[in-house]
Formats: sequence, C-alpha cells, structure tokens
Amino acid sequence: MIGIVDYGMGNLFSVSEALKRQNVSYFISEKGSELMKADGLILPGVGSFKDAMVRLNESGLTTMIRDYVGTGKPLLGICLGMQLLFEESEENGITSGLSLLPGKVVRFPGVAENGESYKVPHMGWNRLEWVNSSPVTENLEEDYAYFVHSYYVSTNNQEIVIAKASYHEDVPAVVGKDNVFGMQFHPEKSSKLGVELLQNFTKLV
Repeated sequence: MIGIVDYGMGNLFSVSEALKRQNVSYFISEKGSELMKADGLILPGVGSFKDAMVRLNESGLTTMIRDYVGTGKPLLGICLGMQLLFEESEENGITSGLSLLPGKVVRFPGVAENGESYKVPHMGWNRLEWVNSSPVTENLEEDYAYFVHSYYVSTNNQEIVIAKASYHEDVPAVVGKDNVFGMQFHPEKSSKLGVELLQNFTKLV
C-alpha cells in the first residue's frame, strides 16, 4: 500500500489516477501516524518550495518523512516533491529543505553561456539520459519526459543523479540514494516512460 502525502500542495489527483491505472493500492493522508504505516510514500508537489516547507514543518510532516526514510522503506518525490528532498532552495529567499539528498535548488538563469537568453520556465518534452544505474530505471530505455519548472537541482554529488536532461544546463531528472528517489518531471504525464518509471518504483515498494 502506497501513501500519498497530502500537505495541500500536491497534484494528488493525477498521481492517484496513475496508481489506479496500475492497480496499485494507495491512500491519501495528511496524518503522519497513518503515513508511517505505508509500504512506500509518494511526496507530490506543485508551487513554491518555501510555502511547501512551511506547511510540512507546521504539520509535523517534515519529521515524519525523515523518520519514514529511517525505516528503510522507499520514498518518491515528484516535481516540487523531488526538490524538497534536497538541502535548500533559493526560491523566494533561501529556505531549508528535508536534507535527505545533497544539493540545492537554483533558478534557471535564463541566459546561456554564449549570452543568448532562453525561456524560463523549462516547459516541454526532453529526452532523459541515464547516468547511474538504479532499480527505478532497470530494464528501461531512454525516452522523453514532460517538464514544467523554473528551478532545478544543482549538486556536486553525481552519484545521486540517476538520469539527466539538458535544458541549457544539465538538469538532474531522476535522483536517488538508498531508499530515497525523486523525479523532476511528472511521470504520470510523461507517457510510456513515465508509466514505466512509476511501475518500477511500485515494484520496489
């Protein structure tokens, strides 16, 4: 049974529909005591990093998520949910994250190294490129995923980058260490590859 963390800022419907299509049992809850009983957790997210951390901190879910990871059971962060796994974000001022993975969340500069300006947010289909092997990408072929974001993860630890995409910068697209995983794009909106990635996570669970 997969628990979907409801802290008021997630795209709960699309994630739960994707699990339903795979015949995976799930429940949605804002209660830490219930979520701790799940076999796997999904942390969705849409919106501002700062607002999300305020809600997680105030509700006690920050502590619950860290405790959950300590049990060794798998956690998946999606979109903003992936960014929250990292140490901090510069969105609307520096805000501390869950610090489950090393790195910080920074804004696309909007200007390439050659001085050309480019569009922010990064929006559209980009090809994923495998970087490090992981159970979530096992037996899958590189393909396209759908991104919508103005901020991306910058990390000095390339071992946690499972897949990357290129949008004027190298963008960590799938990340993971031990039982903590994240996907910057929306797997539930990323056609075949997105479905396969979610399936691999649910198999892990």
